[in-house]
Amino acid sequence: MEVPVYIVTGFLESGKTKFMTEMITDDGFSEGERTLLLVCEEGEEEYDEAVLKRCNTVLVNLETVEDMAGDALVKLDQQYRPERVLIEYNSTWLLQTLYQAKKPKNWELAQIITLIDATTFELYLKNMRKFMADGIQEGDLILFNRCTAETPKSKWRRAALAMNNTARIIFENTDGTMEDGVSDEDLPYDVKADPIEIGDEEFGTFYLDAMEHPDRYDGKRIHARGRAFRMQQMPKRCFVFGRHAMTCCVDDIGGIGYLCRYNQKMPGANDWIWLTAKVEASYSPLHGRDAIILLEEKIEPAQPPKEELVYFNN
Repeated sequence: MEVPVYIVTGFLESGKTKFMTEMITDDGFSEGERTLLLVCEEGEEEYDEAVLKRCNTVLVNLETVEDMAGDALVKLDQQYRPERVLIEYNSTWLLQTLYQAKKPKNWELAQIITLIDATTFELYLKNMRKFMADGIQEGDLILFNRCTAETPKSKWRRAALAMNNTARIIFENTDGTMEDGVSDEDLPYDVKADPIEIGDEEFGTFYLDAMEHPDRYDGKRIHARGRAFRMQQMPKRCFVFGRHAMTCCVDDIGGIGYLCRYNQKMPGANDWIWLTAKVEASYSPLHGRDAIILLEEKIEPAQPPKEELVYFNN
């Protein structure tokens, strides 16, 4: 029998225990399954033993990384025979440590949920970026909690999407309301202009926003500076118009961009160009999902911008 594994990660006091309790007691999530709850750090909030018992859940504390070493997880599976496993994970251990731990063959990762305390996010991102980025990069759901009207949701959303553009991102406000943080007014360029002028420092924002909201750009025209990349197995008469970007740290630099269908002549490989193009919201074989395709109207040679790398911090 396959045993689904749910991981909830985040820094201390990010609300993991409360969130896990809500999962366990949620009738839509729990139907009395034998649940093994592995807790990797001790916070101020504790689990209610009566609630755990009522929900057919047994709690095991893993106080150090060594508690997962060897056959430890296999033995826990043999001892409790869980029908599902929930892990309240210590983000400073890094998820790769858990991935590499020996586990029963029938344990299957179902979801990773990353919790972020909005009141400490920028502090941790600045001073403990490696650990903060780990949960964001791996998360299926990223939940910013304790948000207020002053929380820069669009900015943080872009930062998270730069590290993981497939994650679902939710902001939970202190009044209990939820939102996705998307705001047209926060875009640094005029989406009603013809063409939309994408500044060099705005390319990352354009890339992320068009990926998430291709319909916003469908039928419009853009003008931007980027590079012409050649890739294998491209559709005929296409290149990738994009830039190199730093998504997390200096060691994490990769290409971002969109397919561009050219008219007459393909630019030289890696050439810097000014591109004027019409945008078509469509399935993108480059991304394997709905995105945008650029239809070239004009290509002109360009000099590299002052800063060639794209940074997702605007």
